Amino acid sequence: MDLSSINPILLIASIMISATPILLAAIGEMVVEKAGVLNLGVEGMMITGAVVGFATAVSTGSPTLGFAAAALASAVLSLSFGVLTQMLLSNQVATGLGLTLVGLGLSALIGKPYEGMKSPTMSKLDIPILGDIPVLGPMLFSHDPMVYFSLFLVLAVWGFLKFTRAGLILRAVGESHDAAHALGYKVIRIRMMAIFFGGACAGLGGAYLSLVRVPQWTEGMTAGAGWIALAIVVFASWRAERILIGAYLFGGVTVLQLNLQAAGARVPVEILSMSPYLITILVLVIISARGAHGAPASLGRPFHASR
Repeated sequence: MDLSSINPILLIASIMISATPILLAAIGEMVVEKAGVLNLGVEGMMITGAVVGFATAVSTGSPTLGFAAAALASAVLSLSFGVLTQMLLSNQVATGLGLTLVGLGLSALIGKPYEGMKSPTMSKLDIPILGDIPVLGPMLFSHDPMVYFSLFLVLAVWGFLKFTRAGLILRAVGESHDAAHALGYKVIRIRMMAIFFGGACAGLGGAYLSLVRVPQWTEGMTAGAGWIALAIVVFASWRAERILIGAYLFGGVTVLQLNLQAAGARVPVEILSMSPYLITILVLVIISARGAHGAPASLGRPFHASR
């Protein structure tokens, strides 16, 4: 095994790219769960965003429009989940799983004509002065805008939930929807807005896969990224800063195993390929043994104003 073939600068840069789609999806799902809603349809929304973003970018030649279309399409799809669970009081777990199946089937149908095509990619954002710093410049400051947007989004969500009145209300709805309703807050409206935001973030994460990370459309290309995003929310104990750590940890393991394969590691390829998922499961088992910390008290519980 030749470890000298692994370039640490490219390794760190690749980790940031690999972590971005999961980070976007996870931070959106965290907001949804903070509002007391459990949406297991992240995978379906991500794959929908991937195909809609790719199709739009190919048709218009603009990856920016592709990201916008992906966010809108997945957000609209998430509203179907919101209507079913918040207004018609369907089971959130079953509806979320159904949303994933719908997204996978819908993406296969829409994406069929686009197989084998290449999409226009988003150009790198070379930050003046910072991008010229030796080693750190190409490592941290020469990425596409979505990498920095995902980091900004984590900071914005953290600040929103911690310091704003609207964030306090959203957290109150997630902790006790009955008490929030008694205080006059519109529980269903707040949850629908959170679901819409979570869907948009998942769509952006999916579009990042098809427009930046792998600029082409392949059926099922999310490959479980939505489920990993759900796991990271639990791993992070529903805290924004820990979601950043979790996403970069998973992204790091994913990139590292690819580099080890390229370096000729004497480990079966199958074991290296499954290592990111295996480590994620191991972390979740350890956290489960410690008990749930930070889960909103009303998470997954149905709400009806007449009750």
